[in-house]
Amino acid sequence: MTLPIAEAEKILADNFAPWVLDLSLSVVETGERHAVLRLPWSDRLAREGGALSGQALMAAADTATVIAVASALGGFAPMTTVQQSSTFQRAIAGTDVLIDARISKLGRRMAFADIAMTADGSGDVAARASTVYALLG
Repeated sequence: MTLPIAEAEKILADNFAPWVLDLSLSVVETGERHAVLRLPWSDRLAREGGALSGQALMAAADTATVIAVASALGGFAPMTTVQQSSTFQRAIAGTDVLIDARISKLGRRMAFADIAMTADGSGDVAARASTVYALLG
């Protein structure tokens, strides 16, 4: 099942804390086992030196996982992060980031995802994350 983008945007608007919504994430694409979100560049998210902060990337990866799991399930279900691991390979500055979350395993109670984060217009991965979610519903 593929979750329509409008429904994915509604999940994003209705189920996340205000500070996550302040990231201004938008859903670019959904598929049977994936979702792509856009994290728009903001000077407010930059750390010293002008690069996007790792905290913003980690929050975006976590959020993209929820949308990818919802897309795989055909709709939102209660879930919670169990584990997240992130690696940062190159700095991103002055441009949007595409957050591509792909479900590697979806079980009845657990979901596993791999996330690639790239600067818009670049094919080079800037950061990677892996997440594990508990499905509560």
